[in-house]
Amino acid sequence: MATATPQPPSKNRNQWLLSLFLFVALLFGAIYTITNPKREEDKLFANAAEVPLSQITKGYNKEQFTKILVKDNKVFAISQDNTAIQSYKETLDSVSTLGWNNPENPTIVEIENREATNLLMAILPDILFLVLIIGGLLWLFRGIARSQSNAMSFGKSRARIADATQVKTRFKDVAGVEEAKEDLEEVVDFLKFPKKYINLGAKIPKGVLLVGAPGTGKTLLARAVAGEAGVPFFSIAGSEFVEMFVGVGASRVRDLFTKAKRNAPCIIFIDEIDAVGRQRGGAGFGGGHDEREQTLNQILTEMDGFEQETNVIVIAATNRPDVLDRALLRPGRFDRRIFIDRPDLEARKKILKVHSKNKKVSSNLNLEQIAKQTVGLTGADLENIMNEAAIFAARRKRKNVVQQDLVDAVEKVTIGPEKKSRKLTEKEKKITAYHELGHAIVGYQCPESDPLHKISIVSRGTALGVTWFLPNEDQYTTCKAKFLDEICGLLGGRAAEEIVFGEITTGASNDIERASQIARDMAMRFGMGDDNLGPVSYGEKQGTMFLGVDPAVSRNFSESIAKEIDSFVLNTLRSEYNRAKGIIEKERKKLDSLAEVLLKKETMSLEEFEKIFVGEKTRNK
Repeated sequence: MATATPQPPSKNRNQWLLSLFLFVALLFGAIYTITNPKREEDKLFANAAEVPLSQITKGYNKEQFTKILVKDNKVFAISQDNTAIQSYKETLDSVSTLGWNNPENPTIVEIENREATNLLMAILPDILFLVLIIGGLLWLFRGIARSQSNAMSFGKSRARIADATQVKTRFKDVAGVEEAKEDLEEVVDFLKFPKKYINLGAKIPKGVLLVGAPGTGKTLLARAVAGEAGVPFFSIAGSEFVEMFVGVGASRVRDLFTKAKRNAPCIIFIDEIDAVGRQRGGAGFGGGHDEREQTLNQILTEMDGFEQETNVIVIAATNRPDVLDRALLRPGRFDRRIFIDRPDLEARKKILKVHSKNKKVSSNLNLEQIAKQTVGLTGADLENIMNEAAIFAARRKRKNVVQQDLVDAVEKVTIGPEKKSRKLTEKEKKITAYHELGHAIVGYQCPESDPLHKISIVSRGTALGVTWFLPNEDQYTTCKAKFLDEICGLLGGRAAEEIVFGEITTGASNDIERASQIARDMAMRFGMGDDNLGPVSYGEKQGTMFLGVDPAVSRNFSESIAKEIDSFVLNTLRSEYNRAKGIIEKERKKLDSLAEVLLKKETMSLEEFEKIFVGEKTRNK
C-alpha cells in the first residue's frame, strides 16, 4: 500500500529552528570563553589608581615594579606589594621612546596585541547577524513552501487510513447484531475472493448502507468487516467533505476514491453520510451550485465509475435514511441496506458479556437481570453502564465489580445520579412516598401492566421519586388493554395524593403529559378510539418517522373530528383516573403500611412490597 511520508508539524519545526539558534549562540560563547581566559591581573587592574605617566617611568627606573603591561594607550604597572596603578600614553609613544627597554632592569614590560585578541570579538556580531539573516530567510522560504503545500492540499481527502495490520476489530468483538453480521460476512467474502463471483457473472456490491439508531454499532461493524477481510480501511465523516468554498468537497471525494483504487482491495467508510447525501432540490439546499449538491454529485459519479476489478466497497452509516437522495440509494450505488435495530434481551446479555471481558468482575454476576432492566438501550449505552459499574467498584475500593455496582450503574444511566444535596421537607417526602406507592399499587393491580421492579423516594435527576415497571421480555406490539392499564398506573400517583391529603400537587405533571399522549396516540395513530372515530389515522406527517423521532404533523381532519378526539382523550383519562382512585381506596390500609416502611428505608424492592401487600414473596395477580 502506498503511504505518504508524514510531515513534521510546524510547531516541531519552530522548536528545531530555535534550538539551532541557541546552539550557535552557545558555540560562539564557548569560543569566546576559550580565547579570552579570565586572568587574575584583570581583577587587579579593575581597582588600579590613575597616576601620571612620569610616575610609572620613575618607578621603572627605580625597579619598583614587577611588571608593566601596555594595552593600546593604557599602561598598567604592578608594584612589589602586588598593587596596581594605571596611566595613559600617546599613541605614537613606544617602549623605547619611554625608556622602558633597559635590558638590565628586571621589570617585565609586556605589550598586549589587542588587535589579534579582539579579532574574533570584532567579527562575532557580523557572524551572528549573518546567521540570523540566513535563518530568517530559511524560515520564510519554508513558510512559503508550507503555505503553497497547504493550498495545494486544500482539496485533498482528509480520510484517516488504517492498514490491514492496524485494524484489530473482528466479528467476535461485535455482539447482538447477528443478522447484520451474516450480511456483512458476504462482503468479507467479496473482498477476499472477488474472482469467484466475477467468473459467475455476479457483480460485487459497490456500497453497503448501515442504518440504525446512534450507538447501535455501525462504525464498529464497518471496522470488523475491514479486520476480517484484512484490507485497508479509509474512514471519514460526511461533514469533512464540505467546506465554505464551492468545489472543495467534490475535489476531496475524487482524491479519496483515487487513493482507494490505488490501495484496492479496501473499504471506504463514510460516517453520517446524511451530512452530504440529503435529498437534492429541497428547501434550504439551493440549486445546482450548492456545495453539498456538488459533493453528492461527485460521490454518485465516483460510485458509478467503479470498475469491477477495483474491488473497493463503500460502507456508509446513517440514522436518517429518510432524508437521503434517491439516486444515492438505487442499486448500483448502495446495493445493500442493513438495518441495525436496538438489541433485544439475548443481544443485551451478549453485549454486556463482551464489555465485561476487559474488566475485573465477580464470577456470580447476573447479567440477565441487568439485560431485563435495560430495555430499549443500545450497545453504547450498555458499554457505558459497564464502565460506570467499574467506576462504582473503584470508588467503593472493591477488587472487582459486583452485582450492586451494576444495579447502581443502570439507575444512574437510565434515570440519573442521586441528588443527595436536595433536601425535602417532611411533608414533601411524605407526599412523594404516597405518590410513588400509588403508582406501584395501581400498576400492580392492573393485569396488563409491566411487573413492578422497585420503588424509591431518593431524588434522581428532575424526579423526586421513581417507580420502576420492567417487562419480563421484549415486546413489539401493544394491545389496547395494555395502553389503558398504563394510563391507569400513571394516574395512580395523583389519585393517592388526592385521597390521602385531600389535595393535588405539581408532582403528577409529567404523568399527566404521558397519559394524555398515550390516549391521543390511541385515537389518532392506532385506530383505538371510540366508534365515532373509527379505525382511521388522523394527522398527516410531514416526513417519515424513523428511529423514534416524530416529524411535524399537519391537521387533515375537521373540527368535528378534533372535538371527538379531545372528547375521547378526556373521557379515557377521567375513566382511568376514577379506576385508579377506586383501587387506592380499596387498598388504603396497605398503602399506609407500605408508606411507613418506605419513609424509613427510602427504597423498596418487589419482594419487600409483596411481603406487605399480599403477605407472600410471590406475585399473585
